[in-house]
Amino acid sequence: MDHEDLRAFAGRDWAGAAAAKLEYWAERFQRDGGGPARLASTLLLEHARRLGVSPLNEADRAADLAHHAALRDRLDRAARAFTGR
Repeated sequence: MDHEDLRAFAGRDWAGAAAAKLEYWAERFQRDGGGPARLASTLLLEHARRLGVSPLNEADRAADLAHHAALRDRLDRAARAFTGR
């Protein structure tokens, strides 16, 4: 991974990616019902269990979200250092 890879990642259209993901799952739900979303969540849970990761309780979820928000802030600051924005 080099600086250009990091710049490309940091400069990605994250809002567009999130919107496309929501649109995909909305269309999928309208077409196929809730089955595909349930299957995806079940497979993710099974994968997490194989890795030894247990589902989080409410307190752990809050701490995890706070950690992710802090990481996102650090990544945004790093991206600004690379892009000058």
